[in-house]
Order: sequence, then C-alpha cells, then structure tokens
Amino acid sequence: MNWQFNEFRISTDKQLLNPAYIHDYLCNRSYWAGGIPLEVVKNSIEGSLCFGIFEGETQIGFARVITDMATFGWLADVFVDEAYRGRGLSKWLMEVIMSHPGLAGLRRMMLGTRDAHSLYEKYGFTPLTNPERFMQIHWPDVYKKA
Repeated sequence: MNWQFNEFRISTDKQLLNPAYIHDYLCNRSYWAGGIPLEVVKNSIEGSLCFGIFEGETQIGFARVITDMATFGWLADVFVDEAYRGRGLSKWLMEVIMSHPGLAGLRRMMLGTRDAHSLYEKYGFTPLTNPERFMQIHWPDVYKKA
C-alpha cells in the first residue's frame, strides 16, 4: 500500500526499505535499540508490517507493527529523520498506521515510549489500565558484545 503527502510517500512495500539506513538510525540515534545488530533489524522487518517514509527514493522514516493482523499489535521502531521533523510527518505516519485495513479491529495495540506520549495520545493510546496484569522479560544489554 502507498500513501502520498506533498513530496512524501509512505509505503508498506518491504522491497523499498533501506535496512542499512534503518539499522544506522536504530543503532546510533535511537534510545531504545542502541547496538542492535543489522541481522536483527533485517529479521524484525521480515516479521512485521512495515511503514517506510520516503522523499523520492530516499528513506526518511520508519515504523513497524508486530501483529497477528487479527487481535493484537505492538507499534515499534517509530522514527522520522531529524532533518525532516516539524513537517507533520510523524502525525501523518500515525494516521496511516491507525487507518491501515490490516490493523482494523485489533483488540489491543500497545507501544512503549519515553518521550512521545502526546503524539500517541492523539491516536487513542493511553497508559495501561491495569499494569499489574502485564509482565515482561527485559534484557537491556542483549545487543552488547560480551
């Protein structure tokens, strides 16, 4: 699927994605995936519904939803390149994601964020109602070399 906004395009076509660019951003510029190996990024793309943002042929942003396309989705790795921020692209990306027909009717959609709560609240995300019902396994140093 493709969406157009001025000179920008969002596509779910994984063939258009630039894994090296995504890896560089996640590994070196994100707070959540520092040190992530390229092969892990490639595997995460293969196992997700992906949304690439492009200006022409150049990728400038990304998001993915890990989902069964029926009941649950986890929104992850959302970013817009710093040089393109302030143009409404993150809001447009969220509108596209939230209107994607494959995600319609999900019972639950979740995400984690340190600093973008106000963006996600505009699209219906709220703090966990019953956080005591949720559990996790978290290995923050999994990508660090021993």
